[in-house]
Amino acid sequence: MENLIVIKIGGNTLSQLQPSFFQQLQCWRKQNKKILLLHGGGTKITELSHQLNLPVRKINGIRVTDEQVLDVTRLVLLGRTQPLLLQQLAVNSLPALGLNAADQFLLRGSFLDKQRYGFVGKIVQVNSSLLEHLLAEQIGVLAPLALSTAGQWLNVNGDSAAAAIASLLGAKQLYLMTDVPGVLKAGQVLPTLNRKTAQYLQAAHVITTGMQPKIQAAFHAVDTGVNQVQITDHFYHSGTKITQEGVNNDEFTFSNL
Repeated sequence: MENLIVIKIGGNTLSQLQPSFFQQLQCWRKQNKKILLLHGGGTKITELSHQLNLPVRKINGIRVTDEQVLDVTRLVLLGRTQPLLLQQLAVNSLPALGLNAADQFLLRGSFLDKQRYGFVGKIVQVNSSLLEHLLAEQIGVLAPLALSTAGQWLNVNGDSAAAAIASLLGAKQLYLMTDVPGVLKAGQVLPTLNRKTAQYLQAAHVITTGMQPKIQAAFHAVDTGVNQVQITDHFYHSGTKITQEGVNNDEFTFSNL
């Protein structure tokens, strides 16, 4: 999709969006960019699960999702975090539309590993014609949930969903926004990160479990043709740019941006 920018906003980040975030969206719209926002809500899902005495389990950063947890996930994403983001966009005079997988099968998914994760999926198809029509006039605000061909709701990791959608739609840019300024090493932002270095830092336990799904999603996007992929907390910070190639581990230097 021409001129498409996909932005994934973590649940914790939603309450920390600065005026500059909305100013950048306004600038992109003036440049006729199409913008799709995917929003998380993991912290609130965990909080509500605890209140309801539901188990909270993650394997490799992926939330194990039974039927009750799936209901909680839909409630939080579609009933709380999406309206909150739409409210902020409206206050900043940005036209936006809330979307979900059930809008004409906007997002189709398949089970990731039902025995291991339960009702967790991956994005396999996007209703691109519908989305292109909608994004021509307004910003799309989309929850990371999918429907199987049989109509089963599936919980999808937000970063993985954003990367898959960016890839399937041929987006030029993908921003994975989080509550830290990028991938950190000893408190400093790594300006770039290639796969070899990421594997090295994971083995050294520098990149921890919480960041791993984001890293995996970012490399999937780069490998499937998304030109620019960044992990950051702010558009005006370079954050960490994900690259296919780069310097070797022993040549890698760390600088605070």
